[in-house]
Amino acid sequence: MKTYILFAAAALAEIAGCFAFWAWWRLDKPVWWLAPGMVSLLLFAGLLALVPSEAAGRTYAAYGGIYIVASILWLWLVEGRLPDRWDMSGGLICLAGATVILFGPRG
Repeated sequence: MKTYILFAAAALAEIAGCFAFWAWWRLDKPVWWLAPGMVSLLLFAGLLALVPSEAAGRTYAAYGGIYIVASILWLWLVEGRLPDRWDMSGGLICLAGATVILFGPRG
């Protein structure tokens, strides 16, 4: 359960941080949007480092699926754009891949 909470919090921090840059660059928001964006990205890195795992690469790979699903939720809840069937299908495929990485038997 701790891993899921860390992944979800990391995804929110990463997406919020990246969105701050996006908003400044693409939506003409003021430059001060970059400050909370950078703090959010630092928080993201710290949270992901807390995930209990013996291998950073495996953690990042599994997190990728969570991040994609969280990004689709961001699209819907923050940007107000309804995900289409391709967004949903792709997200489910990525989540399945993350599940295989997280729970696959290791020898």
